[in-house]
Amino acid sequence: MNAGARINVTSDDVLAAIMQSLDENKAEEVVQIDLRGKTSVCDHMVICSGRSSRQVTALAEKITETLKSELGVLAKTEGKETGDWVLIDSGDVLVHIFRPEVREFYQLEKMWVPMARGAAPTGA
Repeated sequence: MNAGARINVTSDDVLAAIMQSLDENKAEEVVQIDLRGKTSVCDHMVICSGRSSRQVTALAEKITETLKSELGVLAKTEGKETGDWVLIDSGDVLVHIFRPEVREFYQLEKMWVPMARGAAPTGA
């Protein structure tokens, strides 16, 4: 991918690639939250679970590889070392991947869903 290609990539393109990767790699309880116009932090937030630390890490690696190879987007990640909660920051789309117990403890979507009426659970 050439360096100029990144200019034409929208947050919706990034979101679509992320959602497809999560679906293909069996992420669980995927929640997509549309935050456009509600915060300056990002346009979209995705929250999902992996069954184990290994799957959480693998999901994060697949997403970052897909974004780089297909869209030329370099995403930053945090938390891959432990695999309990990985944050992927691709600019306009943030992805949180949790082990189920950690997700239940933090209940991150409860903080965002009330303000983002467009939140739509997808997949299973």
